[in-house]
Amino acid sequence: MQLSCRFALLLAISLPAVPALLAQSSDSSSSNPAAQSSSSSAQAQQPSGESQGEINVQQRVRQRREQRRAAAIHETYDHRWETYLDTGYLRFTPGPNRQRLTYYAWETGLTRFSNERLGFTLDGRGYYGTAYVGLNAYNITRPAISQYDVMIGPVYRIYVQPRYAISGRVLGGAGYGNFEGDTNGLKNMCPPPGQTGPCLLYPNGVSYAASAAVIGELNVSPSVALKLAPEYFFSGFGSTFEANRGFTAGLVYRFGKQ
Repeated sequence: MQLSCRFALLLAISLPAVPALLAQSSDSSSSNPAAQSSSSSAQAQQPSGESQGEINVQQRVRQRREQRRAAAIHETYDHRWETYLDTGYLRFTPGPNRQRLTYYAWETGLTRFSNERLGFTLDGRGYYGTAYVGLNAYNITRPAISQYDVMIGPVYRIYVQPRYAISGRVLGGAGYGNFEGDTNGLKNMCPPPGQTGPCLLYPNGVSYAASAAVIGELNVSPSVALKLAPEYFFSGFGSTFEANRGFTAGLVYRFGKQ
């Protein structure tokens, strides 16, 4: 009986403290998910930060590569002067209704650049070939002819890279045609008296000359390049208009910084 009374007294004393213990346990459990959520958020942010760091490294690598490319372009094309020495090839009609001949040429010129892309060229060239005029009363079938031209005009680098460049060029000027030098005094081989028909060659004379070319340059070094320039060449010898296709190719040398 005495033991039962003691147990009842202990139970009565303990009951008021139960709600406080339950409330403390609830607060503790509610605070733990927040901590867990904060921890998981930090873990989620860590890979994102690493990805952002990788992106920044790639950007820096690209920027350095672009800076090196820009420096190489500037070193190559920041020359004030450019000169060249070329050989050439051109298909040309030497007289009215004549068969086209092959001209072989030399070409040289000097270009003054005002910036890395735009320049002005003074160009000189000579053409040499053998005209086939067919059977005729003079027994001269393959006279040698020549032509000399001086032109000037702008050139513009359309596309530039450290190793190569593509340019467009337009030239205009005058040319002298020597078509009678190998005809034994028969000049441009017109028909003999009593016969009709066109002369076999154009007469010697001066004509306009013009050229439109696309120039490709392959850089051997910042100062030296190999050049290839397909072109259309225009002239008006014998009061005719000719648009002939050909090309020039050779060596380019750059000097004098801007």
